[in-house]
Amino acid sequence: MNTLFDKIWDSHVVQHVQDGPDQLYIDRLYMHEVTSPQAFAGMRERGLKPFRPERIFCMPDHNTPTHDQDKPIADPVSKKQVDTLAKNCQDFGLTHFGMLHPNNGIIHVVGPEQGLSLPGMTIVCGDSHTSTHGGLGAVAFGIGTSEVEMVLASQCILQAKPRSMRITVDGQLGQGVTAKDLALYIMSQITTSGATGYFVEYAGEAVRSLSMEGRLTLCNLSIEMGARGGFIAPDEKTFEYIKGKPYAPQGEEWDKAVAYWRTLKSGDDAVFDKEVRFDAADIAPMITYGTNPGMGMAIDAAIPQPANASDVKALEYMQFNAGEQLLGHAVDYVFLGACTNGRIEDFRAFAGLVRGRKKAPGVTAWLVPGSWLVLGQIKAEGLDKILEEAGFEIRQPGCSACLAMNDDKIPAGCLSVSTSNRNFEGRQGPGSRTCLASPLTAAAAAVTGVITDPRTLM
Repeated sequence: MNTLFDKIWDSHVVQHVQDGPDQLYIDRLYMHEVTSPQAFAGMRERGLKPFRPERIFCMPDHNTPTHDQDKPIADPVSKKQVDTLAKNCQDFGLTHFGMLHPNNGIIHVVGPEQGLSLPGMTIVCGDSHTSTHGGLGAVAFGIGTSEVEMVLASQCILQAKPRSMRITVDGQLGQGVTAKDLALYIMSQITTSGATGYFVEYAGEAVRSLSMEGRLTLCNLSIEMGARGGFIAPDEKTFEYIKGKPYAPQGEEWDKAVAYWRTLKSGDDAVFDKEVRFDAADIAPMITYGTNPGMGMAIDAAIPQPANASDVKALEYMQFNAGEQLLGHAVDYVFLGACTNGRIEDFRAFAGLVRGRKKAPGVTAWLVPGSWLVLGQIKAEGLDKILEEAGFEIRQPGCSACLAMNDDKIPAGCLSVSTSNRNFEGRQGPGSRTCLASPLTAAAAAVTGVITDPRTLM
């Protein structure tokens, strides 16, 4: 019996190149301002038009400032990239959710919340965290700029089929343990290269129990363990999440879609190229101590001895020592947001923990919703009032401090507890130091001023 990955992939193969890649049909292409200019330039040079423009959606996110979006962008490089995307969309007749558009936000937050990403789809974007959309049961993966042009021109891509891997997490997650902790734990166990060459299906009781936002978070981080992508088979929770969304099927089309989506699962006798199992009981709230997402540990653990020269270099950069705990380390910045943790559930968790407390003096906190829709939900639920009373300010949507491509940069030497997806050297700003963690752990640091086990405040 085929795996679910086989089912989706094989049903999208237009032709198989002998001793070569598959020509794979793509249901949805997402484009943002960073990786699209060269693709559009190539189309112009060859006099080509997009083959299926109605399947392509574009928006700026990496370069958008998270304040004063009604004013011209101050940074000339960011302004040029955002303006160029708008002009390219106009010239090529593509749907464009520009800044201040009610559907604008981080592309990997907007796709699911608008019903543009659906089970069984193939989805690509010139962005490694496209694997996020796998949370809905889609085969979604990042592609390079030349491949973006290929999909623009033909709605197809040449792609070698990855091998299949299943990661099963049995049991129930404990108190204060989120999807982010689950992902960081898996990476700490299998390393950042442990899934290289594979497409991962997440399974097991702990995975099924995750909310849709949690599933999107888990799949978002698949790329950080080397996987081509990751996904979770759709179920009733998935259908409930999608129902009624602006771009979701309606009426009879909805019934037909759900009937098909219910067939999207791996058979009981499906054979995977690799199987890995974990027990949810072994997972605590996690935090990273190094300069890749696989250098993570339980928040109350001690930093392990370095295994090689690159571990030594990472600890030197982070100004940490093997054998010490991170608990109690002073924090300069806290960032809640990114395509990893910028959804409404993340703001609920953060607000729930800071309710009745105050932001610690000396901590700069950037709370950045993943979209205008999320910002609307925050206000509708009164979370903005809870956060303001605790001394926090909510910014406007964008990728923000996930990466140093806009104004939200962490200064050199400063330590940030961040809900984003990467902690590479300088990722959040030249010389900045990043500890990746969940929204709960970020909230605990924001109100105490030091790295804190969120379970002690729950």
